[in-house]
Amino acid sequence: MINEIYKKFVIDFPKVTLFLISLLIAFSLYHSKNFNLDASSDALILEGDQDLKYLRKINQRYGSKEFLVLTYSPVVSFEEKETILNLQLLKSKIEKLSWVDSVITVIDVPLLKSTDESLMERLRNYKTLSHPEIDRKRGFEEIVNSPIYKNYVISEDGKTSGIVVYLKKDERLAEYIKIKDKYYNQSLEGKLTKSERINYKKFLKEYEEYKNLYNTRNHQNISEIRDVIDKYGENAKIHLGGIPMIANDMMSYIKSDIIVFGIGVFLFIILTLWVVFRNIKWVIMPLLGCATSVIMMIGLLGLIGWKVTVISSNFIALMLILNMAMNIHVTVRFLQLKKEFSQLSKSEAVLETSKKMFMPILYTVLTTICAFLSLLFSGIKPIIDFGWMMTMGLSVSILVTFLLLPSLLTLFSSDEDINVKDTEKSKITYALGNFAKNSKVLIFGATFIVLILSIVGISKLEVENSFINYFDKETEIYQGMKKIDDDLGGTTPLDIIIKFPIKKKIEKEDDEFSEWEEEEDNQNKAKYWFTRDKMDKIIKVHDYLDSLPEIGKVLSFGSILRVAEDLNKKELQSLEIAVLYSKIPDELKKEIISPYISVAEDEARISVRIKDSLQDLRRNDLIKKINTDLNTQLDLGKDEYKMTGVLILFNNLLQSLFKSQILTLGIVMLGISAMFFILFRNLIISFIGVVPNFIAAFFILGIIGLMNIPLDMMTITIAAITIGIAVDNSIHYIYRFKEEFSKINDYEKTLDRCHSTVGIAILNTSITIVFGFSILILSNFIPTIYFGVFTGIAMLLALISVLTLLPKLILVFKPFGPKKIM
Repeated sequence: MINEIYKKFVIDFPKVTLFLISLLIAFSLYHSKNFNLDASSDALILEGDQDLKYLRKINQRYGSKEFLVLTYSPVVSFEEKETILNLQLLKSKIEKLSWVDSVITVIDVPLLKSTDESLMERLRNYKTLSHPEIDRKRGFEEIVNSPIYKNYVISEDGKTSGIVVYLKKDERLAEYIKIKDKYYNQSLEGKLTKSERINYKKFLKEYEEYKNLYNTRNHQNISEIRDVIDKYGENAKIHLGGIPMIANDMMSYIKSDIIVFGIGVFLFIILTLWVVFRNIKWVIMPLLGCATSVIMMIGLLGLIGWKVTVISSNFIALMLILNMAMNIHVTVRFLQLKKEFSQLSKSEAVLETSKKMFMPILYTVLTTICAFLSLLFSGIKPIIDFGWMMTMGLSVSILVTFLLLPSLLTLFSSDEDINVKDTEKSKITYALGNFAKNSKVLIFGATFIVLILSIVGISKLEVENSFINYFDKETEIYQGMKKIDDDLGGTTPLDIIIKFPIKKKIEKEDDEFSEWEEEEDNQNKAKYWFTRDKMDKIIKVHDYLDSLPEIGKVLSFGSILRVAEDLNKKELQSLEIAVLYSKIPDELKKEIISPYISVAEDEARISVRIKDSLQDLRRNDLIKKINTDLNTQLDLGKDEYKMTGVLILFNNLLQSLFKSQILTLGIVMLGISAMFFILFRNLIISFIGVVPNFIAAFFILGIIGLMNIPLDMMTITIAAITIGIAVDNSIHYIYRFKEEFSKINDYEKTLDRCHSTVGIAILNTSITIVFGFSILILSNFIPTIYFGVFTGIAMLLALISVLTLLPKLILVFKPFGPKKIM
């Protein structure tokens, strides 16, 4: 029944099929206008991460804002009037930008040693480097030697200054995030009603639309500040950094990658098809199939509202590569059938090709889908979306392959085009076939060595989140982060929150004065809060963190206290600290004390920045060491401190990936083994089919481990994806071997036949895939380059394995029964 419908719809009326597909292409092109990208930092965090929830609470408590950082290295010294004037002009120009809240530079630092007045007078009437009467040399020396500002707004050598540009808070986006978190938490607890679920879906659409607007504005903002930098960069070398700038540039990289990967793979496929078929028709028809699949997928993503992130930026290249593999298998089989059975009409050959190729291609698609669906267990939204995206893309590809390509073959192929190439000659597959037949010891010996090396390499695998090393050294992101790392105290933020024991209040009976007394208590709390014991604890933790080589700048209330004690020439006691706190002007208090002390919450915040570019830095080990040392060496109870910050969030992400990798690989292996058993109904064949591909995937992980390349959010998916794609070759080979063995009834002759038919198709598709993945080296994003290189190598290993180890296993185990005597 299905065969008849398919024959009437595709073979007998191919023009109708093409017309309907054309309508789908037009529909997809219309919706492609809604195709969007996302490079925001929340796209790379774990959904529902409790550390993210805590970080947002801490940021709100201590008044953290989004900011950009400019590194400013003038031609002449900061002591010179010319440099001060240039910096003032640059600051003034940046402050006039509508989206800028405030700008902090080295010329805004309060100078407290510039006069001989009393400490209180200095605090009330502090001056800065821009003050006309200031001794600039004396003031500059104070900043360079300040425990607060050294390696923060000025480098240790005094040649580079940091300009911090605080952005105006987007209240609407902040409110959206609160609502999103509320809905998400309710959905986890199963507390959403039917109407709330509907509202949640509507809200998510509205939230995504606003994020698109926010990203557009951010792009405009970054362009504006870069224009300013260009105008004022004559007298100084300026680098731009900060999360908004990185998000903007990442968006540009994603756009560039999509275009470069798509065009690069497309051109390579044209070359491959020409080398394989040497006929323009056999180049154009498969290409039309690939282009149609990609257009439909882009339209579908636009319709659904899914965004492409840096993780999924290679989805177009992957779709082209995988779709081309299907098209080559179908086309080669069509040509082989026409050559072998010349009496078949064109329509009969197309129908027979579709019948013979549908099941193996269906199973290859299902196994590849199994690999991509395993990414759902990562717990990270962009990786989950990538898994679903490729699942949908492969579903679209198989439909297009068996609707569009047969229609095109029926309409446009001719008998004159059939003998375009002798499909039974390939020196490579012939040599690999002889090697498989005659080299049992060598093949199994090499397999054993590969397994040992894989185990050793996999044991050395580790995950890392060195954000700076994700980018090429020529990019502004890398150069800006490196400059901040080297001269301004590090890039990746980490906060240590010290919690002081709260004294139990003596319970009193409520009376008419209770509320007044409570308000009075809160107002007076600061007067007795600043005890010497608390200050010593802050300084002890501060000094410990400062002693770690991986840590750059450490800022805390201890920094301010040391400045005050240096000015006062003695250690301050509790009462003196409380008086000092009360006398500091509110403007200065807001800038240098409020970010580090919360009297109301009985907390102190120590702000740390990690030198992300250190070659031997191991972030997870550092986090564990700090946690342990605070408890064992500094005698802080587990409930007396908590670590938070971007470093924690990204480390959580990668550790989650590492833990899910075992689960992912396990699911892929079980899923694919089950599919092999369903397809061939034979346990031995299932084992034979998966082993070569598992070995190739494990070996590539072993190579990564042996090369000491840390796994990250891209490379950690290589093994599962490699198994899913590489196993396609095994399915095609075994399916064809089973078909040919039923005719030839001789294992070695069947091997020769398979290597000269399906082996050529496997060789062609594998080479296409290997070189298709090599296009990813053109990315600016290093994990994408690693993904392309190592997946390409894994596919090459899988190709060799499928054409040597797989046939040797078939010859040894004879899964199709003994050779029959004719």
